[in-house]
Amino acid sequence: MPLLEVQNLKAYFFVEKGEVKAVDDVTFNLERGETIGIAGESGCGKSTTAFAILNLMPHPGKVVGGHVLLDGEDLVTKTPEEMRKIRWREISMVFQGAMNALNPVLRVGEQIVEALLLHEDITHEDAWKKMEDILEVVGVDPTRATNYPHEFSGGMKQRVMIAMALVTEPKVVICDEPTTALDVTVEAQVLKLLKSLQKKFNLSVILITHDLATIAEACDRVAIMYAGKIVEFADVVAIYKNRLHPYTEGLIRSVPSLLGTDHLVSIPGSPPGLITPPSGCRFHPRCPIATELCMNQEPEFREIKKKHWVMCHHADQLGTKQVWK
Repeated sequence: MPLLEVQNLKAYFFVEKGEVKAVDDVTFNLERGETIGIAGESGCGKSTTAFAILNLMPHPGKVVGGHVLLDGEDLVTKTPEEMRKIRWREISMVFQGAMNALNPVLRVGEQIVEALLLHEDITHEDAWKKMEDILEVVGVDPTRATNYPHEFSGGMKQRVMIAMALVTEPKVVICDEPTTALDVTVEAQVLKLLKSLQKKFNLSVILITHDLATIAEACDRVAIMYAGKIVEFADVVAIYKNRLHPYTEGLIRSVPSLLGTDHLVSIPGSPPGLITPPSGCRFHPRCPIATELCMNQEPEFREIKKKHWVMCHHADQLGTKQVWK
């Protein structure tokens, strides 16, 4: 049985103009020790999926359907009090933008200790020692635990956030754009750190990013999200070598290749508003091979090849031709 199973998850924001269907019938699973990437353009529901999994939807958002099974236990049905005991103890998160996630008026050591005191029956002295140990593991000098966040560089703040997520030894860690705003050298260091920590602690990781190079380097499988839905889900090699959705093809070919074998493409337009998303396939207004069927009928999310799931009426054809000219 997978460690984490997300089944038909729906999370909407209820605003004056209607329901924003930010996460709309999302399904995937996460095995023990595995890293899954969730990729797509901004506004496609990646971060909202993370918040929905944690049952931590910001107002006016709410999980309205589906299940999130962690070791067979449904997190969607948990009360706020029950979820407070599960978050960070069983499943934790490295938030996007460490500068905003850390409290600027508390020393970094106390912020990590606070997480331990909330979730473990432990003295402050023992919590401080455990905090120093985890800082050392992530490559931060424990003597800097008395520093404030503004005294750290961006990469070091991100290491502190990773330490905070790991200090309670959870089973699953969700990393929401963990390398955003970092330069490429520091980004490489943070990714290398995450991979080494995954092996050390036998972590299962969900990595949310718009950076396809990060996905290729760090992930075992990839879910491509568009307009609140997963449109393709497969092994990372299959996604790069035999993608079967026009959106995936467009995303990958919009990034320069070192081989220089393909000319760059640009996907026209932008993701749709999710109060009134397009009928049929949500990608059809931007798709170069859309047909009348795509405009009128939503495609089924189906397994085209073994462990390769796609939401496209024409997925059977895409492995044999280029759709972007």
